[in-house]
Amino acid sequence: MERLHDVTRTGFASDNYAGVHPAVLDALAVVNGGHVGSYGADPYTAALQDVTRRHFGEQASCWPVFNGTGANVVALSAMTDRWDAVIATGHAHIHVDECGAPEKVAGIKVVTVDSPDAIMTPALIDREAYGFGFEHHAQPRVVSITQSTEVGTVHTLEQVRAVTEHAHALGMVIHMDGARIANAAAALKVSLREMTTDVGVDVVSLGGTKAGLMGVEAVVVVNPDAVRRMDFVRKLSMQLASKMRFLSAQLLALYSEDLWLETARHANAMARRLGEGLRALDGVTLTQEVAANGVFAVIPPQVTLRMQAHYPFYVWDEATHVVRLMCSWDTTPEDVDGFVAALAEELAREGDNPA
Repeated sequence: MERLHDVTRTGFASDNYAGVHPAVLDALAVVNGGHVGSYGADPYTAALQDVTRRHFGEQASCWPVFNGTGANVVALSAMTDRWDAVIATGHAHIHVDECGAPEKVAGIKVVTVDSPDAIMTPALIDREAYGFGFEHHAQPRVVSITQSTEVGTVHTLEQVRAVTEHAHALGMVIHMDGARIANAAAALKVSLREMTTDVGVDVVSLGGTKAGLMGVEAVVVVNPDAVRRMDFVRKLSMQLASKMRFLSAQLLALYSEDLWLETARHANAMARRLGEGLRALDGVTLTQEVAANGVFAVIPPQVTLRMQAHYPFYVWDEATHVVRLMCSWDTTPEDVDGFVAALAEELAREGDNPA
């Protein structure tokens, strides 16, 4: 097949832009060939359950799906009735970036609370956790938090525990959108269990694609009492793969050993390197400390436009000129240093030719 893209061109638009990790491609080759059971009745999906229990506890189960929105929709569908509501921050992916799928597909109401740093707190929960038993009010059922968050911050273990204990005391359950859960665990230097099971999280949308998989995420049910029938919900949500072994094999490649942690540590390290490089440039302001694999900075808009012609990245906030720069499992020091050097040149050019 003819290659249609320049493999030497890299950028910082998203960890979704990165390719598939070689170990994952190797795993797909291993599981190919011959006939095995479909729809999850295969030895690789069975082995994935063992790995999941090792990471999240003996009650945990893993349900592979096709994408992150699918994971969130399946998880929230299984945790709610049609009259229930999910509380999330205004930055949450389920609110901003999923085209209304939780409402349209899962049939639930997402209510948001204002949190500039995307960190959920008990006080924020209380803004929307009311009207229990009142038939005219959507029933608060789930608190959804993101780890690491959409704005690059990370909930500490103490913050997560405070949220889960408060929500459970209200009779609610906790969903964690873990599209970048590996990056958060690496940043906190904790295990997946310490960040979820041990602090009271009930259901996790487990990330994969952003960590180097071809196209698979999963729902991990940590607390079986928090969900209904996952098998029916996944099928109804059109997230049940027939050739499941190819999804499970990717998750096995990532989570059976330490690949998930190695790739996350690397991406986080590249983000720190990028943040340090940007901090040294006059005309660039970091909006916050780099916590995981994302860097948020204010860059002059005309400089941003010129830089985007060479390095793909997104403007996060048009009004404030904040850009988002994401590092991936395959980001290299040379990629980072090249971007910083190019930005320095563009800033100097801007200084020589002020508007």
